[in-house]
Amino acid sequence: MGRILVLGLGNILQGDDGVGVHIVRWLAGQAPMTGVTVLDGGTIGSSLLVVLEGVDALLVADAVESGREAGRVTLFQGEAMDRLLARPKAGSVHEAGLAELLDMARLLDCLPSRRALLGIQPQTIAWGDTLSPPLARSLPEAGCRARSLLEEWRREDS
Repeated sequence: MGRILVLGLGNILQGDDGVGVHIVRWLAGQAPMTGVTVLDGGTIGSSLLVVLEGVDALLVADAVESGREAGRVTLFQGEAMDRLLARPKAGSVHEAGLAELLDMARLLDCLPSRRALLGIQPQTIAWGDTLSPPLARSLPEAGCRARSLLEEWRREDS
C-alpha cells in the first residue's frame, strides 16, 4: 500500500486562515488509517519538501478563495488542483507557497501522482484563534470529504 500524506495549511491565529490545520486536527481525532500520515504544515515552506519524498498521494487542506459563500468546501483533484495553483492571482498566501513546493517536488521527481486540494472558502482572515461560524459548521463536512477521498485512494492501492 502506498504512503498517503494529508497536509493541513494555515495560521490558526488568523481566524479562517487556519482551517486546513483544523481539518487535519479533526482527521487526527478519528480512527487512524493505515498508510496515512496527517501533518500540520503551518504556513508552509520549502522545508516540507522532505516530507513529500516517498509519498504516493497528497491531500492538502487549506482556505481557498473560490468566490463562493463562506464555508463552501471544494475538492480540486489532479490537474484541477494544478490549474488552481497556476492561476495568476493566488487566493491565499499558501497557494503561492504550495505551488512553489509542488514545483520543487516536480523538479526533484518526487511529486505525488495522486494529489488533491480540499479548499474551504474563508469568511474572515484576521487576528483571532477561532473559525468563523460558517467555517466551524463546515468543518465536519470537510473532514468527511477528506476521509472519503483517503479511503478511495487506499482502496485503489489494495
